[in-house]
Amino acid sequence: MSMSLEGTVAIVTGAARGMGAEHVRGLVGAGAKVVAADVLDELGNALADELGPSVMYRHLDVTDPAGWETVVAQAEEAWGPVGVLVNNAGIVTFGSIEELSLQDWQRTLDVNLTGVFLGMHSVVRSMKMAGQGAIVNISSTAGLQGLANLGAYVASKWGVRGLTKTAALEFGPSNIRVNSIHPGPIRTAMIDGLPDNMAAAYPIPRVGEPSEVTAMLLFILRDATYTTGHEFVIDGGSVVGSRVGSPIE
Repeated sequence: MSMSLEGTVAIVTGAARGMGAEHVRGLVGAGAKVVAADVLDELGNALADELGPSVMYRHLDVTDPAGWETVVAQAEEAWGPVGVLVNNAGIVTFGSIEELSLQDWQRTLDVNLTGVFLGMHSVVRSMKMAGQGAIVNISSTAGLQGLANLGAYVASKWGVRGLTKTAALEFGPSNIRVNSIHPGPIRTAMIDGLPDNMAAAYPIPRVGEPSEVTAMLLFILRDATYTTGHEFVIDGGSVVGSRVGSPIE
């Protein structure tokens, strides 16, 4: 059994560029009406202009509860109850536990974890009105393992993983599914400055493309209708292990 996205109202955060923008394009292509939310107004408005009347851009700081309430209300006013939420907004902060400032730690958790909480908290009433819903929280392979010098990011993404499972338990009786996607390195601004050969030892020795994550997102929304509270990993096999030192090399 599959679910049609035709006419479904969706909110995507961090939507102005990178994976978020690709998710908006994919949802529009599947027939959804999309609120593209971000703090990058110029890029966000350009995306809405590109995609036409099925998209409206709205400024949203995901750490702002009032901002969330406004965006949900505007989506409902324009198109009706929200049926899909993609919590995609995120930042990365580098630094060892010894060196990381409390300010950087807190900002990372505020955006990456509290922003996800606020999104679900704000949209669940609308989804109950719709009679169904699907939430996809974008975590990371950093939510499946430890990574040196990424303590704040790792903590936030493990938090998203756990919060997803709790939301799945709470929202399931209301016919609302909640799952998480765990990308490895994807070709976006977030990996700018990292080594070109960073994926050379992965089983699939390349970084991923945003469109590949969007394909998984659409699978979760349309086809994985009996799945909730689970992790969908898209990482070229990076968490499986490294081919460095393999006797077959």
